[in-house]
Amino acid sequence: MELVILFGVFIVLLLMGVPVAFCLGLSSIATLMYLDIPTIVAFQRMAAGMNIFALMAIPFFIYAGELMNQSGIADRLIQFAHALLGRVRGGLGQVDVVSSMMFGAISGSAVASASAMGSALIPTMKNEGYDVDYAVNVTVTASTTGLLIPPSHNMIIYSVAAGGSVSVAALFLAGIIPGLLLGAGLMVAAYWVAVRRAYPAGHFPGWRQVLIYFFAALPGLISALIIVGGILSGVFTATESSAIAVIYTWLVATFVYRSLGWKGFVTASINAVKTTSLVLLIIGAAAAFGWVLALTEVPLRLSELLLSISDNPIIILLIINLILLMLGTFMDMSPLIVITTPIFLPVVVDLGMDPVQFGIMLILNLGLGLVTPPVGTALFVGCSVGGIRIEDTIRSILPFYVPFLLVLLAVTFIPSLSLFLTSLL
Repeated sequence: MELVILFGVFIVLLLMGVPVAFCLGLSSIATLMYLDIPTIVAFQRMAAGMNIFALMAIPFFIYAGELMNQSGIADRLIQFAHALLGRVRGGLGQVDVVSSMMFGAISGSAVASASAMGSALIPTMKNEGYDVDYAVNVTVTASTTGLLIPPSHNMIIYSVAAGGSVSVAALFLAGIIPGLLLGAGLMVAAYWVAVRRAYPAGHFPGWRQVLIYFFAALPGLISALIIVGGILSGVFTATESSAIAVIYTWLVATFVYRSLGWKGFVTASINAVKTTSLVLLIIGAAAAFGWVLALTEVPLRLSELLLSISDNPIIILLIINLILLMLGTFMDMSPLIVITTPIFLPVVVDLGMDPVQFGIMLILNLGLGLVTPPVGTALFVGCSVGGIRIEDTIRSILPFYVPFLLVLLAVTFIPSLSLFLTSLL
């Protein structure tokens, strides 16, 4: 009965349009009341879920992304990508993907990337004769590459949800190859659609201009090398690297580019506070929900159910992926990582999957949920910037889902894709 109350209250509230954090918290409280457990336990678990030192990296990475967005670093990345790839048919689509990959390697946020790249590229693509749905689809799907290409605060959340037993540095390395593969697949999809729609090719400005734009974008790109290189070399932790990213980004934006004024600084600070508060509230509520799940032995029951269906690891992993894909269409990524990790991680470990590999599979899978309705956060941002209805984008977004599914299957069943670089570490 307690499971009926837990999931029933959650689903009803979610269908009523209640924010996910409150759905998680209220359903947890309702279940505790039924079990005659003091409801203050839910708030204690929420506080404990947010009071983790490793999570301090999240607000810093979010802040760094906002500073980059406000200071025009994204524009310099776009200029470099455009000079390099603009001559390809439908070149602005290629520029969008590559720029998103570079921006994601700095900010680690899909929503920030969709906002930054969308604000800069979607109006430009519309002016160049590209259809709005194409511009939005390329932007929102490309934004998810930042979930895999380090640094990614979602990998930090997964490490915490796994009990701190999974190295953040290992996760950062493991995401590089899948992230590059996803970006390459999206570039192929963007080119295929561009050819079918007969979009024009741009003009190549020459290698001299490419080098000029490269050196203009280099200070921003170096931040990714500092963050990842510092973590892998052991100079500083992921949390320390996030703080260094903020300081470095502010110095570059203020003294190198001289593009961050007082107004932009304040705007970036306010946006970072808002986003951080939302993310941590969701993480705290998800921690309480996950504790109730453990109390009611849901992970154990689900594990027994999955293993009773089949003893074939391929079948079990496909079922887990399908469950995650469905959940990702209805819930935000952060709470799903916190909730599903303790449920599915023991199952896949019993099947012989490395926890690092599962982390990449989980993040890639749930990343697809950011660009699928009805709760696709990155999709909402892109449609808002492009001034188009979600229904109009969904009709033409299917070719961009194909790379996601292919890379997801590859990561699931080819361990070396995510573990090769970590084995070098």
